Amino acid sequence: MNQPSRQRPGSNLLRKLLLAMILGISLSGISWLFWTHELKYQLPTAVPSNYQQVQPGSSLAISLPFDMNGEKPVFLHFFNPDCPCSKFNIRHFKELVATYGNALDFAIVAMNPDQRYSVADIQDRFDLKLPVSFDTTLATTCGVYSTPQAVIIEQNKLFFRGNYNKSRYCTDPETNYAQMAIDSLLLHKNNLPFGPLAFKAYGCELPTCNKQ
Repeated sequence: MNQPSRQRPGSNLLRKLLLAMILGISLSGISWLFWTHELKYQLPTAVPSNYQQVQPGSSLAISLPFDMNGEKPVFLHFFNPDCPCSKFNIRHFKELVATYGNALDFAIVAMNPDQRYSVADIQDRFDLKLPVSFDTTLATTCGVYSTPQAVIIEQNKLFFRGNYNKSRYCTDPETNYAQMAIDSLLLHKNNLPFGPLAFKAYGCELPTCNKQ
């Protein structure tokens, strides 16, 4: 009779080690994907060491490079074509333009330091024929250091600079900060109805798309 084969103790140990390595690699991969596609976009953007804060109500020494008559408040959308965070809220921004386009002048400030994009490229991204500027000094003037960010200017004064929403896809109606700021402006209310989270920047650092 044939004797049943016995597995060597070393063989079992090797199999367990290989299984543990595969499991560890899989968990590391899942953790990396979660970090790069989800978690890091929920963390605030690091404040630059040379950042100069601009408070709401501050007068802005600004000359907007747009053909606007100055009769309406101006809504500046700071956008980086290479920033995933900027891409998340394109739909929401277009909804704001559609809803408030008669009350405010909307424009896009594209952070494009290497000049890889044209005005037509940016307009095609949004499917909107809005004015586009590549003047990065507007970000410093308005206190913007990440994208996407919303800025509302009324009579050359900063009314609002902050986030669009707590949710990166702008799906939380309770934290539609930019929209609530517009509503407050149109109702002539200077006290904005939200807390400091609306003003804490989330997204990609300027001038390049860099989310650590």
